[in-house]
Amino acid sequence: MRLMLYTRRFILYLSGLFIVSHFFLRCNSRIRLPFFTSQNKKITPQEFTNPYRDNEKSLVSIVGGEDIRLMIREAVSLIGGFDKIDIKGKLVLVKPNIVTGDSNPTTTNPEVVGAVVRLLHEKGAQRVIVGDMWDMSGLMTFSTAWNMKKTGIREAAEEAGAEVVCFEDYPWLEVELLNTKYIKNISISEWIHKADRIINLPVIKTHKYATYSISLKNFIGATHWKQRPYFVDRDHWEEVISEINQAYTPHLNIIDGTTSMITGGPRSGMTVKTNIILVSGDRIAADITGLGIIKSFGKCPEIVNKGVWEQRQIKRAVEMGLGAGKGQIALKDKALNGYNNTFHDLVRKIKEYIEVI
Repeated sequence: MRLMLYTRRFILYLSGLFIVSHFFLRCNSRIRLPFFTSQNKKITPQEFTNPYRDNEKSLVSIVGGEDIRLMIREAVSLIGGFDKIDIKGKLVLVKPNIVTGDSNPTTTNPEVVGAVVRLLHEKGAQRVIVGDMWDMSGLMTFSTAWNMKKTGIREAAEEAGAEVVCFEDYPWLEVELLNTKYIKNISISEWIHKADRIINLPVIKTHKYATYSISLKNFIGATHWKQRPYFVDRDHWEEVISEINQAYTPHLNIIDGTTSMITGGPRSGMTVKTNIILVSGDRIAADITGLGIIKSFGKCPEIVNKGVWEQRQIKRAVEMGLGAGKGQIALKDKALNGYNNTFHDLVRKIKEYIEVI
């Protein structure tokens, strides 16, 4: 039965790919589809050490409030500020989650995108690019460009002074992965390599196949379709996500928790207005904290009934040394004016779940 279900899905995927590619080629001959672009150039991932640490622990900030720009500014400041990644005069890539044309929290809140772009320019970034690529679950939404427009992300990014790019319109670069079990190389967008600094800008949401989608999962939108986790190894979807993350290191993870999806996903599910922003230089620490938030609402059995450190994405990422392990996270929190009194209770639960003193 399970095999039949997967086969049907695969046939639907292929049918969708054919329809969409036919539509694109008829409407715009200049569009270079992601499964036709060249992938000849091989690169080595750029190494970057997380500067947001204190006493050998990865710092994570959680800020509650209503003013999004102020929340982001405060959350980054709590762990050391933008100066720690030296963005002045740099080309900065902002990678939101734009899986479909659906609104937040399926996709990143456009207000968060705009606020981040403005803060980057304020801190001296020479050029800011906002880029992503649509996913298989967004087949019927036609293109990244359409999704960006439909969600309001294009308008928010451009009004804030950013350039918008669709990764499928540009070349792909091949990265060899080391000491991996399920995938040996990965093709990534050239923008990941071209950028001086990368700001990872995911949402907090559950995912019916990958259990959850936060920082680690967001990188999948910068990889070539032929190597998406569901094509590589369906039985180890979550481990593949973690292994692919060896191909890059974001300089900062700013997690949009203005609204969180606490069951269902990735496109639709139960959502709650959480009014928070998380920031960390460590993907694992960011994901662990986001998992604590989802777990606190008690709605997703796959997360509620398992320790956050036992999640498969987390376990494999820790094994690969992509970030902090248990006992290596320090959480800083602050409630801004306008936030209700549930914030401190939420923080208490998160600390309990992620085992932070």
